[in-house]
Amino acid sequence: MSSDRYIDFANSDIGRRLVGAVGLPAPARLERWQAGRLRPVEGTMLVSAGPLADHVRLFAQRLTDSLYSFGSDQPGATAWVAAQGPKLKAVVFDASTLLHSDQLNHLREFFQPLLKSLDHSAHVVILGRAPATLSDPLAASTQQAVEGFSRSLAKEMRDGGTVQLLHVDEGAEDQLEGALRFFLSPKSAYISGQVIRLSHCPTQVQDWSRPLSGRRALITGAARGIGAAIAETLARDGAEVVLLDVPQVSADLDALAARLGGQSLAIDICAESAALELIEGLPEGVDIVVHNAGITRDKTLVNMSAEFWDSVLAVNLNAPQVLTNSLLESGTLRDNGRVILLASISGIAGNRGQTNYAASKAGLIGLAQAWAPLLQERGISINAVAPGFIETKMTADMPFAYREAGRRMSSLGQGGLPQDVAEAVAWLSQPGTGAVTGQVLRVCGQSVIGA
Repeated sequence: MSSDRYIDFANSDIGRRLVGAVGLPAPARLERWQAGRLRPVEGTMLVSAGPLADHVRLFAQRLTDSLYSFGSDQPGATAWVAAQGPKLKAVVFDASTLLHSDQLNHLREFFQPLLKSLDHSAHVVILGRAPATLSDPLAASTQQAVEGFSRSLAKEMRDGGTVQLLHVDEGAEDQLEGALRFFLSPKSAYISGQVIRLSHCPTQVQDWSRPLSGRRALITGAARGIGAAIAETLARDGAEVVLLDVPQVSADLDALAARLGGQSLAIDICAESAALELIEGLPEGVDIVVHNAGITRDKTLVNMSAEFWDSVLAVNLNAPQVLTNSLLESGTLRDNGRVILLASISGIAGNRGQTNYAASKAGLIGLAQAWAPLLQERGISINAVAPGFIETKMTADMPFAYREAGRRMSSLGQGGLPQDVAEAVAWLSQPGTGAVTGQVLRVCGQSVIGA
């Protein structure tokens, strides 16, 4: 994996002066989750007034040791005053009561004074309602305006800061803790400018230190890279892991499975017998399925061979379709299960020389959206994670100019790490994230590519 030497330079004493003088990008070193950390927010958390914010206050002191309030007096919280209070590590603003365009000025009044008081790698979450759930056109329009504000604010953040918008359905308020434990913590370091909808979900996490305890997870393409990072992170969170990859890498697969106390399955997912082999290899069933296996065979369409086209579609799209369907029909994927599909921002925006790859990844997004309502009766959620530029062996082999462009063309000005993708998958694997289904979570640093 190639290291990003520019970040090291931009954060050195001489680099800061030079970068500032000539107007070059100044990406910050992102704060990521470390083993042994006890709380999601290590620093001061500010919560605004509002009905959804009132729900947040019920558990806020489980997230941080330093809680401040804005616009209301709350037990256990100190009133925050701009330019006088401590630096803010996490901010929650309740925008659910903004139902007319005249009320949008509350966004400026709240955020403008505090932007200069944000700590390094601060995380901001705005809470609202999904416009589609509001019968009043003016209210729906106003809540849609909040989305435009949140995406733009994310592009104005500095020093590794992020912004997300959570649309909270009526009855989904009890899912806020799990979402905020993720989006206000370093686990979401490389996610920004995203909009996620929370719906009602009857299942809850029982132990936040090991939220996947008692659950069994299958990860395809698990021997190396992002797949291995996903396996390690799910195991860290308490899951029993089953690692699948092609027979050619069985030595790496077996070694990782042994280290994680898991099971390995050497299966070619494109073989005709793959579905039967997989079901036979999972007699106890699974609760989590992560379709990470994928390949690239890049060529412009005019030069693309049938072999390049067919192989990418077979591995990236057809195999997840066939295997998931078999796991569902056989009952191997248990009720209240979680399916996570590794898509790509190429599947959202397209990419030159990747008609095959972009088609396959867009197909996965479509699969999540189409299957979600059909699986809800069994309590199963299905979502796509769309990584952007992630520092892997594949991106390290890219030509220098393309690699640098990929790194800098995002609000965070750098590439992500396999851990960033793994953390997103781990969150979507939790019992409570059945509240999120049929959606796409981009792990791209708010890349300029795509929506």
